[in-house]
This record gives sequence, C-alpha cells and structure tokens, in this order.
Amino acid sequence: MFGITVISFLLMLKTPGDPVTLITFRPNNNPETTAILKRQLGLDQPAHIQYLYWLVGNDWVKIDVDGDGEGDMPGTRKGILRGDLGQSIQQKRPVADVIGERITATLLLTVPSLIIGYLVGVIVGLLAAIYHGTWLDQLARLLSVIGNAIPSFWLGLIMIIFFSVRLDWLPMSGMRDITKPSSEYQVWDSIPYMVMPVSVFALIIVASVSRFTRTQALEVMGQDYVRTAYAKGLKVRGIYAHHIARNALIPIVTLLGGSIGFLLSGAVIIEQVFSWPGLGRTAIDAVSQRDYPVIMGTVIMSGVMYIIGLLFSDILYGVVDPRIRLE
Repeated sequence: MFGITVISFLLMLKTPGDPVTLITFRPNNNPETTAILKRQLGLDQPAHIQYLYWLVGNDWVKIDVDGDGEGDMPGTRKGILRGDLGQSIQQKRPVADVIGERITATLLLTVPSLIIGYLVGVIVGLLAAIYHGTWLDQLARLLSVIGNAIPSFWLGLIMIIFFSVRLDWLPMSGMRDITKPSSEYQVWDSIPYMVMPVSVFALIIVASVSRFTRTQALEVMGQDYVRTAYAKGLKVRGIYAHHIARNALIPIVTLLGGSIGFLLSGAVIIEQVFSWPGLGRTAIDAVSQRDYPVIMGTVIMSGVMYIIGLLFSDILYGVVDPRIRLE
C-alpha cells in the first residue's frame, strides 16, 4: 500500500494543471488569490512535503495565511494514517462521504458480474476440456478469442444501439429512473439498468476464465492420478467432479483474487459508457477536475480491494486444496 500511494501521488502531481488553476481560471484573476489558495491547500510545497501532509496530516503545521502573525491553516486534516481521507476540493465535503455514496453503486455492478462471469467461465472451460476436440470445444475457444479481442466500450455501445435505441427493451444509461423521487428508490429498481453493463462485464470475465479453466483442466486430465482413477473403474462423473474439476480450480483461485482487486479499474470504462454513478466514474471526474484528495481516496480503495482479493485467494486455497490447510 505504501508503494502504491507513493507512485500514485507522484504521478498525480506530475500531471499538467492543478485544482487551484481550475478554480481561479479567469482573465482578471488576482495572482495573490491564487497564491493564497495554493498555500491553504499545501500545493506550494515540494512533492515530498505534500505527500507528508496527506500521509500524517497537516494539523501540526503553522502557516500564516492571512498575515496576522498567527499560525492558521484552513482545511487542516489528520492524515490517512489516522483515518482522514481529506476533503474534496471541488465538492467541499469529506472524501469518505463521496466514496461511501459511490462504492455501493460500483459493487452493485461488479459483484454480480464477477459471480456470473466465473460461474459461466468455469463451466464452459470444463465442458470444453471434457469434450476436447469436438465442436463444443472449438466453439468455446472461438468465443474466448472474440471475447478477449473485443473492447468493452465498443461492446457496450453496440448493446446500447441494439437493445436501447432500436428495440427499446432496456434503458440506455443511468442507475435508476430519475423521474421518480429518491425516497421511493429500491435496489431492485436498478435491475433493468444493470442488464447491459453487467452483461458486458461478465462476458469479458467469461472469455478469460473459460480459456484458463480449459487449459488447467486439460493439464490435470493428463496426470497419473486421473489415469489411475480410470483404471480403478471409478465413475466418470466422480472423476470429473473430484479429481479433474477440483484440482483444475486451484490456479483459478489465484485469478479470482486478482480479479477482485481489479474490479474498480474494470468498472471505470463500463461506468463511463453506461453513465453508471459508481466509484470508477467518480475517479475519472476527479482526475479531470484535479481533485487530488478524491483521486488518492479512490487509489486507497483500489489498493485495499486488491489486497483483500489476495487474502481471499489464500483463504480459498485451503478450501479447494486440503493439502495446504493451516493447522
């Protein structure tokens, strides 16, 4: 997490422009006002000092902003190490509130996509391996190649044109009907709006998981213990379920952990295409507005999700493979 924050913070500061320039972009702008704002936000400091402010806070800093001889620094914060993500420069409210409002929408989009994508991908991959060399295997491989080659934004636009514009079956964008009051909104009201973005996200996952599962299953089918199981006269269904499928799933657990970590990055494009009000779209808006606290807040969230995904993989190893269970 430390490495992620350092690299992201430095890259963020190296991008052209800054939030003060966007706020004070006027032909008759007073340079003194710009300087005061930069000083209030700590943007007049070197990069390593700005990172220190973000990490441990600036409530210990005494800066005379108004020239009255007293130390005062508006907008002081405690720092990320003390649980303070800071305040959004553009929205003028805590970053934690901004992320808290949008993370639910992102999870509503990505979690069903992950579940559907892995279930379908594993089933398709196992069937392709079991019926190796048949038309079913060839079809699964063809769909996998197409799914990995098609950009998600292009597939999303095609679905919008076909299902929303021409057939008028599904809503084009958004998360709910904006004509209804927010107080009457229920989660299941978003289901029609979820169909297309979830389908795009799930198809991308299916394409990768099915190909990986097929490769692992074919490798397991060539092992000695599988041939021994056939020689002992075990039922074919039991061999597929207990010897082939279970052992082929062990490497897929690693893939699953990484997928959880990249949920946010994958949702960025899809949320933009379908105007889904999630965390990925918030990150894009924060980058365009140079809202540094929100950018770093989304970076922290992505890093935490990635680490949780890896931890989840370690736990699943013990479930899938009894040989590596902890005592």
